Amino acid sequence: MRDIVSCFSENAVNVSHSSCSSYSSNACISPSLVPSVQNVVTGTYKVILSTEKQLLIRVTWCKNQTGQGLSINFGDDPSTCFKLNTNLRFFRKKKGNKVIESDHLKIEVFWDLSTAKYDAGPEPVDEFYVLVMVDSEIGLILGDMAEDAVTKKFKTTTTVAKVSLISRQEQCSGNSLYSTKAQFCDTGIVHDILIRCSGEHEGLKHPVLSVCMDKKTVIRVKRLQWNFRGNQTIFVDGLLVDLMWDVHDWFFNPATGSAVFMFRTRSGLDSRLWLEEKLLQKNQDRVEFSLLIYACKST
Repeated sequence: MRDIVSCFSENAVNVSHSSCSSYSSNACISPSLVPSVQNVVTGTYKVILSTEKQLLIRVTWCKNQTGQGLSINFGDDPSTCFKLNTNLRFFRKKKGNKVIESDHLKIEVFWDLSTAKYDAGPEPVDEFYVLVMVDSEIGLILGDMAEDAVTKKFKTTTTVAKVSLISRQEQCSGNSLYSTKAQFCDTGIVHDILIRCSGEHEGLKHPVLSVCMDKKTVIRVKRLQWNFRGNQTIFVDGLLVDLMWDVHDWFFNPATGSAVFMFRTRSGLDSRLWLEEKLLQKNQDRVEFSLLIYACKST
């Protein structure tokens, strides 16, 4: 009997293959539209200490008209939230450290955003670091300056915990063009993702949804006002990735509604979509990843 993964891959769009798509390679290209802006980005990391104790760390970057901010949550206890307040587009304290007690763990956060560079979104892209120590182990390392900071602050014998990015959530606003990046496994490459909703042949009468990955169209949904919810499986870096879209509120609740797009890896042995699973499971070696995009269309 053939394995289930190979059966799925026959009907899934293979992003890695040069001829993966029968759609036009220009389906997602729009020279007249600027991608929507990210307002909030949250990354959830699974940390496994040398004692096998596990901890979820959620790092949220936000941006609004008055400034930018950073918050870090540990586990499910809302009282153990680390926050950097903002004031007139500048962090009040751009560099420092803070000790936090959480679930009988000693947590210390080190950060340096004093020279951080940003693009249009809330996340810094260069010249920064955020470090999280958990019970004297290095639990999380973020930023291009992090490795140098680790070398200067800690002994070479300091234990480094196992860490994996298991989910990323983005909240965007603007037009109907969304651009982001995602790495679906630790050994995979970073993929460029572009989501576009437009009229067929640039008209508005028959809206079409196109999702591109690395400039290749992986899905194209016509008559979107009738097919406003759906899912399709794509094949990325040897993984099955379920792609789900729900744009119902774009058509039937446009004043306050937003669309939802979700990419989620799964095992070929798991034939069910969108399972409600606990993020921390015992005896689970394979780490799943999900990318969730909330898209508010203001134009």
